[in-house]
Amino acid sequence: MSAPGRYRIPARVHRVQEVVRRSRFVTTLAHAPDADAAHAFIQRVRDELPDATHHCWAFVAGPPGSTTHVGMSDAGEPHGTAGRPMLTTLLHSDVGEVVAVCTRWFGGVKLGTGGLTRAYSGGVKLALEDLPTEERVERVALNVTVGYADVDALQRIMGDMDVVVEAEEYGAEVRYRCAVAGPDVDAFSRAVADATHGRGRVARP
Repeated sequence: MSAPGRYRIPARVHRVQEVVRRSRFVTTLAHAPDADAAHAFIQRVRDELPDATHHCWAFVAGPPGSTTHVGMSDAGEPHGTAGRPMLTTLLHSDVGEVVAVCTRWFGGVKLGTGGLTRAYSGGVKLALEDLPTEERVERVALNVTVGYADVDALQRIMGDMDVVVEAEEYGAEVRYRCAVAGPDVDAFSRAVADATHGRGRVARP
């Protein structure tokens, strides 16, 4: 499991294919940071594969398992046989911000509701098995103010803790606007206090 505030997301578009009783299924996964991105990708797949019988889809546009921003569609298949099993499979994976489009070309043999459910959920499971992923880190904006004598120590801390520096201001003191991984905020604040003997200040904007 990922640490809180950190989770896996698709690193790039990934596609798998299988044939189930003469019907061809192509499942495509992609990164979907929000519902608009998910719908845009669904349309992209429809445009790319226009001769297919169905383009069923589901997305989880948030952290793994979160149902805040989800969507699904059976796209003409019998109700509950495609979108729901696809979404359930995505929700039970440890990947977030993901959209799945399962494209089917009907091969002349009816699969029945159970067969369809297994085929659509199975396509998503197959694609997830070797999906290239990268870590997404939820970051918190912080302002850090230190004296010039403490800049080197602060920069070492920021490098060690993968802090993203967004802006620097030099005046009577040095002020940084930075983004810190959510799970690291308390540890970062303590490290700054320790390194500057309490002189450094860390505050949310």
